[in-house]
Amino acid sequence: MSAIVLLVVGLSAFLTGVLVYSRFVAGKVYKLDPDFVTPAHEFQDGVDYVPTNKHVLFGHHFTSVAGAAPIVGPAIAVYWGWLPAFLWVVLGTVFAGAVHDFGALWISTRHKGRSIGTLTESIIGKRARVLFLFIIFFLLLMVNAVFAVIIANLFMANPGAVMPVWGSLVVALLVGFLIYRTKAGILWPSLGALAVLYVMIWFGNQVPLTLPDLIGFGPTEAQLATANGDAALAAEAARADGQRVGWIVILFAYTFVASILPVWLLLQPRDYVNGHQLFVALAIIGAGVIVVNPEIVAPAVNTNLSEGSPGWFPLLFITIACGAISGFHGLVGSGTSSKQLSKETDARYVGYGGAIGEGSLAVMSIIACTAGFAIYLSRDVGAVQGLALWQAHYGTWESAAAGPTIAFVNGVGALAAGIGIPEAIAIIFASVVLISFAATTLDTAVRLQRYIIAELGVEYGIKIVQNKFMATGIAVASCALLALGLDRGAGGMRIWPLFGTTNQLLAGLTLLIISLYLMSMKRPVWVTLIPMAFLLTMTTWAMLINFTLYASNSQWMLLAFGAAIFVLEIWLLFEGAAAIKRVRAGARGLAPEPAPDEA
Repeated sequence: MSAIVLLVVGLSAFLTGVLVYSRFVAGKVYKLDPDFVTPAHEFQDGVDYVPTNKHVLFGHHFTSVAGAAPIVGPAIAVYWGWLPAFLWVVLGTVFAGAVHDFGALWISTRHKGRSIGTLTESIIGKRARVLFLFIIFFLLLMVNAVFAVIIANLFMANPGAVMPVWGSLVVALLVGFLIYRTKAGILWPSLGALAVLYVMIWFGNQVPLTLPDLIGFGPTEAQLATANGDAALAAEAARADGQRVGWIVILFAYTFVASILPVWLLLQPRDYVNGHQLFVALAIIGAGVIVVNPEIVAPAVNTNLSEGSPGWFPLLFITIACGAISGFHGLVGSGTSSKQLSKETDARYVGYGGAIGEGSLAVMSIIACTAGFAIYLSRDVGAVQGLALWQAHYGTWESAAAGPTIAFVNGVGALAAGIGIPEAIAIIFASVVLISFAATTLDTAVRLQRYIIAELGVEYGIKIVQNKFMATGIAVASCALLALGLDRGAGGMRIWPLFGTTNQLLAGLTLLIISLYLMSMKRPVWVTLIPMAFLLTMTTWAMLINFTLYASNSQWMLLAFGAAIFVLEIWLLFEGAAAIKRVRAGARGLAPEPAPDEA
């Protein structure tokens, strides 16, 4: 089947969602009020609470939520066939993910910019709030660990991306200073920064950068065994470990600084530039699909799974998290974006629109990995051998899970080459896009984790962790230890199934909070209640499957993490069920601080 069909169907569905379904949700369910005084104005402090132009905020929110996950998840999930992945991305985004993101942003805005974790206390109870905060902490721990490993691997595989990625940070700082200290407009400085980024991509291709070899990393017993006695091969694996460790340490040192800077100085301008970059990437992939008209080589549904591979149901719904629905988005919406929303009516554009943008990226990832990657593999060996190489890459679940970024980056390179962009430049461009979004998520997630640690410090009376430097240090150190604790970072992708499960669990619980609030306000609740029930069922089922896999593979640390999260989930669901019973009994006061039009 032609990839153009997938592109047209997917984008048409997203456009319909924006024009029809989001209008219904905004007008009949969330009932946005243009005169509502948002927290950005009420508590304006120039650091976290900053009234922001909706286009700038869209850029920050979009690139914060559109990290590596909407690319990596679909790139793995096409192992089961393109059809299940495509349907979940499109339907999940329109009817679940975008409603979730929109709702989290809206409910936080209505309650003084409070995070979804803090809101849990008012809507369900104090004990539920603490449970929710611990679930969020575990999720952010895994988000940061996984994304740091992904970025480190991309730097190692594509050293030409190093210069443009780090150079773009300097440019973003200059743009932030220019916009907020000289009151210059946002559009032209950001477009200029984008142009500088593309020049740096060209320079990066000419001058690839790598870290010097780190001393003290000898081969592990597993590496020696894998190398079958080849000392040189084992030494090369150890050298790669040293490179990965170095990049992970550098990345977390950077996130410590970035997450305590004012949002206007780095996060907002860089995210706005990255937003433009994402639109350019989507345009390049879309143009490549139209010009090249590649065939989708993956089966619609893969009925020839390798022995021992998991089935797609229910694991598809946790493998593709961001790109369909993601609990992390609710943390961004209620943690940072709600503190920058200038008008409540902007929530539809930022929240629902941001999720649609991420869904579009996930569709492009499916196309790049099923059509573009096959073209890349065929360019020197012919279509028949190229197809065989594609099938070998996706021949087993293990190989599919190990190399999703390879498929995406090289697939984008092949599609871009079809419209005249040199393939080597296009591959670096795709790497920069992927790294930039993952790094943006790192910044935001560490900042959010600092908030969570500080809230837990308040809860348990631990004053030292309420200090932002101490809280940030704890966040960075714990994430780095998790990333490095799995075979010096080489086993980082083992966290992905547990990350996906926890992420979707959090999305379901966030929808529970929004549903309870809507119920207490006598609003239509099916919009959030149906996706909530589906998600919680799928994630619980998937978590039980993961337990058996972790136990059979002796992955005791992941099993312990999963068990702790599962216990928190069940406990919180019981708390939620009790809250639903109270709301149905008429306890309208469950909804804290109702909006003026509902008082």
